[in-house]
Amino acid sequence: MTDHQDRLLRIGVPSKGRLAELSAQLLGDAGLSFRRTERALFARCRDMPVEITFLRTDDIPVLTAEGAIDLGITGADLVSESGAEVVHRLDLGVGSCRLALCVPDDAAIDHPRKLAGRRIATSFPRVTRRWLAERGVDAHFVELSGSVEVMIALGVADAIVDLVETGSTLAANRLHVLDEIGRYETVLIQHPGLGDTALADRIVRRLEGIVIARSWSLLEYNVPRARLADAERITPGFNSPTVMQLEDPSWCAVRAMVKRGEVHAVMERLEALGASAIIETRIGNCRL
Repeated sequence: MTDHQDRLLRIGVPSKGRLAELSAQLLGDAGLSFRRTERALFARCRDMPVEITFLRTDDIPVLTAEGAIDLGITGADLVSESGAEVVHRLDLGVGSCRLALCVPDDAAIDHPRKLAGRRIATSFPRVTRRWLAERGVDAHFVELSGSVEVMIALGVADAIVDLVETGSTLAANRLHVLDEIGRYETVLIQHPGLGDTALADRIVRRLEGIVIARSWSLLEYNVPRARLADAERITPGFNSPTVMQLEDPSWCAVRAMVKRGEVHAVMERLEALGASAIIETRIGNCRL
């Protein structure tokens, strides 16, 4: 185990790719600003005693478990596949994906049981083996890294288990999803042996504020006082909406937090109710 005394709190982030960009944006929004020079492995945060370490995404779970880093940003799928003993601190609300069992369109395979004794190509053998074992299926695994869609066409496998986003790559290879093994997203994990967690807790709280803010919008509108009760049922807010009297006593202004994915539908319901001047404001950061 790495000695944590006399060093900065160390956060491991992906060194390249889309997840690297998402991690940098998220940390920056949380006030953990840093600048990485070309090919540097470490970067110091400007305003906190924190050091950023740039790593391969799939190494981060193991390095967090071993204490080489204190906190790590990586995919929950990689944490599960690694089997590393880490503390889950926060779902980060980005990088959503699903791990799926896929077979050829023309294959007579309509249930996982029909894969018993067959070959499955995957980069996730641990997760797949456990999932199949729960269903009483024992298969032969072809363990690969990287893309596996072409393995069926090459005659290497009868099925694949891979991450699926839109499904367009599957369609191009004449494959379809037989079953879903799990859904995953990007997570923040922590070394289980971290002693003083005060700084880590502070960072988690900051990141949580950004993640929550990305899920909500602030909606403001004017509504006839006679319809206020109906409007409050549409926008109850997080605890309750803010209601302010306008100069015209027959009208009032309302401000409430609304789930971002529901904003358009809520605005339509408010408009039908007689509300006007309906404004959405994106929230950059919040504490609930």
